[in-house]
Amino acid sequence: MNASDAGPPADPGDELPAVAPQLRALRRRTGLTLEAAARAAGLSPAHLSRLETGQRQPSLPMLLALARIYGTTVSELLGETVADRDAIVRSGDMEPTRAGGWTYFQAGAPGRGMQALRVRVPYGSQGDVVRVHPGEEWLYVLRGRLRLRLGDAAHLLAPGDSAHFDSLTPHRLAAVDHDGVELLFVHTLLQSPTATLCLGPLTGELP
Repeated sequence: MNASDAGPPADPGDELPAVAPQLRALRRRTGLTLEAAARAAGLSPAHLSRLETGQRQPSLPMLLALARIYGTTVSELLGETVADRDAIVRSGDMEPTRAGGWTYFQAGAPGRGMQALRVRVPYGSQGDVVRVHPGEEWLYVLRGRLRLRLGDAAHLLAPGDSAHFDSLTPHRLAAVDHDGVELLFVHTLLQSPTATLCLGPLTGELP
């Protein structure tokens, strides 16, 4: 038996809201067979079938894996409805958050499959932090110069330059100039605090 098949049967009194029909509907929406979806998630087809019929409860790692495969969020997998979000984000409404020496501003609505940020990276801050995480990342240099290391390759990006890469590629970001660098970030990571997604491990507490 696949190790990921282990787990207690679903308790009707503790059932996740609408998760079983949502799992099946979203899989069909993506055009994946039961076998293909199960293989991509590291499950057996029998186990995924039990999840889709409500005979088993998915763990959080399973939900995260299935959300990524189906191109959605854990909230949608759970059948949760999200209140309408304003499509426009005004600069005056962007509250800065500081973590690990960086300052970032939400540039998009929270709870979406993509997260957009404007980030200020000061000189000498977190340049030695290697980041590796699921998802894709796109960045655009607004001001200053950025040193970006992707795997074994080093790149120098100037204003107007951009990069788009798989975030499972080990990457490091550092400001080249003493005035720092300002970036636009868009990433596809889900269900994690924004600071953890883009800033990596933090040594201090968020304000």
